[in-house]
Amino acid sequence: MKLPATGMYPRITKLIFDEWQEVWDCCAGKKLHAIRPTVGDYKQKTYLSRHDVVLLNRLRIGHTRLTHSFLLSGDVPECGTCQCPLTVKHILVECADLKDVRNKHFVASSIKDLFDNIEAHKIIVFIKETCFYKQL
Repeated sequence: MKLPATGMYPRITKLIFDEWQEVWDCCAGKKLHAIRPTVGDYKQKTYLSRHDVVLLNRLRIGHTRLTHSFLLSGDVPECGTCQCPLTVKHILVECADLKDVRNKHFVASSIKDLFDNIEAHKIIVFIKETCFYKQL
């Protein structure tokens, strides 16, 4: 039985994605794997700018210019109110000084809960209102 080459494209594509997923699963402990556990299924939200998508991904992995600048300068950033190390988790979930603004936009008990259940634009609006947008 003859089969046109175009009939094989879906099978070849699936085979390639399965192999790619197998390689990606070897990186399960990495921060980028936590953002995108599966390959090939990412559809960018059209209502977000490229800058906002990059910012959200940086927040997800916990690496931002503000919170990790100490790697170059040696000075660990500190929360002005809480006097504890300034981290993404502290800004988005823990800081008591930001609680009122946070509750205005979302309520989340953990970073995972935040990124799994809260709309991306609400997180961006919170970051803008707290004046961290340009610093991250």
